[in-house]
Amino acid sequence: MRHHQRPPGGPDAQQVLLGAYEALLDRSSRMLDSARDADWEALVDLETQYVVQVEHISRLDAELPLDDEGGERKVKLLERILEQDLEIRQRLVARRDELDRLIGSGRRQLALSRTYGPQTIDAEQRFTKKPS
Repeated sequence: MRHHQRPPGGPDAQQVLLGAYEALLDRSSRMLDSARDADWEALVDLETQYVVQVEHISRLDAELPLDDEGGERKVKLLERILEQDLEIRQRLVARRDELDRLIGSGRRQLALSRTYGPQTIDAEQRFTKKPS
């Protein structure tokens, strides 16, 4: 028979902690949606809130131990959060690489412009006959 360890805070306290992890998963899902939609501004806003939420969970985790079943649920939630985090990071790296290419292209164009200056041709002066 499996021994179930009951946390001192009881099932209600355990639900508070698991609810916090579920809310973190929800925020992580919204962050992933923003990354998939290339909505970088929304992603940054969500990420700021995510960090605050992680700090809150860290404090709760220290105060509210989980029984075996709660611990298993926590592990599953964390696995999903980490999977989403990996995809978000991959999309951010791809975006960074894209921005690096754009910046590099802009720098090359600026260097060419500085080197050769504006390349305009005064057609009237070039093609009109000069009196002899």
